[in-house]
Amino acid sequence: MSKPVRISLDAMGGDHGPSIVIPGAALALERHPDIRFLIFGNETAIAPLLDAHPKLKAASELRHTEISIAMDEKPSQAIRMGRGKSSMWKAVQAVRDREADAAVSAGNTGALMATAKICLKTMAHIERPAIAAMWPTMRGESIVLDVGATIGADAGHLVDMAIMGAAMARIVFDLERPTVGLLNVGTEEIKGIEAVKEAGRILKEMDAPYLEYRGFVEGDDIGKGTVDVVVTEGFTGNIALKTAEGTAKQIGQYLRSAMSRTLMAKIGYLFAKQAFNALKDKMDPRKVNGGLFLGLEGVVVKSHGGTDELGFASAIDVAYDMAHFELMNTIRSMLEHDPVGHEA
Repeated sequence: MSKPVRISLDAMGGDHGPSIVIPGAALALERHPDIRFLIFGNETAIAPLLDAHPKLKAASELRHTEISIAMDEKPSQAIRMGRGKSSMWKAVQAVRDREADAAVSAGNTGALMATAKICLKTMAHIERPAIAAMWPTMRGESIVLDVGATIGADAGHLVDMAIMGAAMARIVFDLERPTVGLLNVGTEEIKGIEAVKEAGRILKEMDAPYLEYRGFVEGDDIGKGTVDVVVTEGFTGNIALKTAEGTAKQIGQYLRSAMSRTLMAKIGYLFAKQAFNALKDKMDPRKVNGGLFLGLEGVVVKSHGGTDELGFASAIDVAYDMAHFELMNTIRSMLEHDPVGHEA
């Protein structure tokens, strides 16, 4: 794209609302000077924060909304109360109306997914959307999907996710043929439920030019970075994500406790401080924040609700890359050539 990338923001979403969204947008603008923001939310709360960031204010349009969606709101209630009126709905609607190239919200995941599905609709031939997340690994980063959009998946849905995940990986990792694996209880072809085995057969036989299917992968392969894209259904994916987040916090707590237990441990920490800081930086969840909703007629990114401005800026980075490098066109092109009934 030679023109600016337009991103709409739900400024009222998340645990901290505008106090994180606005500084996060200012940081993202420093990284990507060609961004133009369309900000939705309470003008009284947002305007003073924009005044503190003149460059952001000059690159933004603020549109007042009276209604915001609470983090504990049920999706059905969020739709009834906020349809056509809430900051979340307006941000997604801007993508539908071509006023924005992507939308970012740190709000309630269920409400955002319901809003996006109703407002944007799913892509042709895609029955259900998926949430794709960046995952730090021993060799860099991988993409894992679905991490919680829908529960259960048949073979066709798993293949769709493999294709959409590969499209994202081509943009994020700049790869012509990303490697893809199906998460399973073992790597042998006879293992797993029928839907996973059938999806594996389809992916193996399609021999697509835009992805390289590597077969089944196990849980420990996610952290190893065995493949660029790991595909699973939302129930398993969400448990894997929350388990990894919890394990990272657990290890961090163990290290802090061990390093402060004795005088010698404290002295040892001083000598190893640089290494610990590098580890902390590598495991920083803020740098891989931003779950991409795949399968919709538009780009929507979900930021973690409790993140800070650095994390929210990372979510905007994801939205920027997907819009700038035209993810939707990449997905459409790839879906037209897969063997699961998507031929034009």
